[in-house]
Amino acid sequence: MTLEDLGYNKELGAYRKENNLDSFGVGRVISEHKDRYTVKTEDGEFDSELIGNLRFTATNRNELPAVGDWVSISEYDEGKALIHAVFPRKSIVERKAVGKLGQTQIIATNIDFGLIVQSVNRDFNINRLERYLTICHASKIEPIIVLSKVDLIEKQELEELINQVKERINNVPLFEISNQSGLGIDSLKSKLVKGYTYCLLGSSGVGKSTLINTLTGTSLMHTREISESIDRGKHVTSHRELVVLDNGILIDNPGMREVGITDDSDGFEITFEEILNLSKNCKYNDCTHTNEDGCAVLTALENNDLNPESYENFLKMEKERIHFESDVQDRKKKGKDLGKLIKNMKKNMKKNNNKY
Repeated sequence: MTLEDLGYNKELGAYRKENNLDSFGVGRVISEHKDRYTVKTEDGEFDSELIGNLRFTATNRNELPAVGDWVSISEYDEGKALIHAVFPRKSIVERKAVGKLGQTQIIATNIDFGLIVQSVNRDFNINRLERYLTICHASKIEPIIVLSKVDLIEKQELEELINQVKERINNVPLFEISNQSGLGIDSLKSKLVKGYTYCLLGSSGVGKSTLINTLTGTSLMHTREISESIDRGKHVTSHRELVVLDNGILIDNPGMREVGITDDSDGFEITFEEILNLSKNCKYNDCTHTNEDGCAVLTALENNDLNPESYENFLKMEKERIHFESDVQDRKKKGKDLGKLIKNMKKNMKKNNNKY
């Protein structure tokens, strides 16, 4: 295996040289377990940990290595290494951190494409698809929709679901697959390109790990038997993991129960481009598209020119985005207040010490 198989390119090489990192080895983080990382290089895999300076200078969790990151390492024992530096990220796939106001959680880094996987039986939900699309658009990566387990429904029902998706989502590649029968797998494989990284996004049990096993022709990812009561395999992925294929790189993820939206308006506007274009004709620049006279969005809704489900999802996600932005501002204010408090305490301590 070469570094290029892992996604290494000229830009990374130039950064390595410019920042005098040539004396270190270079590799990519393929899995993370609390404070330890598995780093894959052209020579093998290393159980790695951060040097003290890198750990203690990080101001938050997102500054530490994540799956997909390129890092500089030095081997100190057989199969063990120290991480000295994290290379700049060309893309970050993230969501709102669960249970933490105004904070984000990195899903993976240095991604080129997002494979949004939904099963057509019990998981199918276009509102959730739009959430994943927003995450991809915010990260500046190209989304690909994968409808899995198509062998579990009739052909007519599948066609109806596909039409529902196309009514609300435009210009996004869509593949229908079955890991059991192999239907659509070759078509999806043809989309994968050597050296590019694909991040699998989706809920638990939609078949992400099984898809990786199908694409690799092995049993790399552990899955349990299909449950007859819920018609799906039990998902057991507990951490993110990067897998290198002959024609691309895949990152598997634990299923997401919550797909929280951050304050990135660019990704939001791309997902709801139709509503954004309509809003340009609204009477008021600060139109909320809920009850104003002269609202072009409401007019389109009344004339059946806008999908009502998409409109409702837009309002819900916009509300989340605004709340997240407000939480971020609150956290920044609290951080500044705490900084002032600490500064004043140090100042008073210095004065008291000078007295004696």
